[in-house]
Amino acid sequence: MSDYSAFKVELIDSIAHVQINRPDKINSMNAAFWEEIIAIFRWIDDTDAVRAVVLSGAGKHFSSGIDLTMLASLAGQLGKDAGRNARLLRSTILRMQASFTAVDKCRKPVLAAIQGYCIGGAIDLVSACDMRYCSQDAQFSIKEVDMGMAADVGTLQRLPRIIGDGIMRELAFTGRQVAADEALRIGLVNRVYDDQAALLDGVFAIAREIAAKSPIAVAGTKQMLSYMRDHRIDDGLDYIATWNAAMLQSEDLRVAVAAHMSKQKPTFAD
Repeated sequence: MSDYSAFKVELIDSIAHVQINRPDKINSMNAAFWEEIIAIFRWIDDTDAVRAVVLSGAGKHFSSGIDLTMLASLAGQLGKDAGRNARLLRSTILRMQASFTAVDKCRKPVLAAIQGYCIGGAIDLVSACDMRYCSQDAQFSIKEVDMGMAADVGTLQRLPRIIGDGIMRELAFTGRQVAADEALRIGLVNRVYDDQAALLDGVFAIAREIAAKSPIAVAGTKQMLSYMRDHRIDDGLDYIATWNAAMLQSEDLRVAVAAHMSKQKPTFAD
């Protein structure tokens, strides 16, 4: 691990705690954020000792989204040539998309713990996570429409697979706030906790449960679930047959069966 300016990263009991660490700026996503998150999730992917990830925000709020000073800086780079402006904007958007794709593609499960504001770019981020949990004070908003733009780093592509189409369109078109109870009802979050302390305790408990499982089985399960977002059932069945033809040779299967038969808790290698 390295020192980061926008994040604090800890490895706790096989769980990587990735915390957005700009509480004085409501954890807004500055230029360093977009570069560092790729490096962090590359480290997570490459480190077998990491079994699961908890993504949180320091302070009262998860994140207020993209840092407006970053957008102002980008606007200052635009000139009079529409073609060159478009080239600059497109390359910037693609780089930002890659930051959240790194979260989505991570082979370890990523659990988002959300308190307070989760606005704009923060919705893009949690949409790339495997599961989302929040405290009672959480407030969600697809805010880009109020900024005169369409969300462009993942919300409109990933969130329709998480919540229903009709409510997705309503939130994207209106930018209205969604409180914790509604977020639970529409499937945006899995569970609501009373406060931030209970949220982190609860999410870490779920992460520890995942971390105790076979890392081979967990990675394979995530790979299959991700694959099925864009493939037919018969494609998925063929893929899992090929995948497990290799993975069922893992020692983890023998360890799990032996532990089940002896009614002991299994311990799996990284």
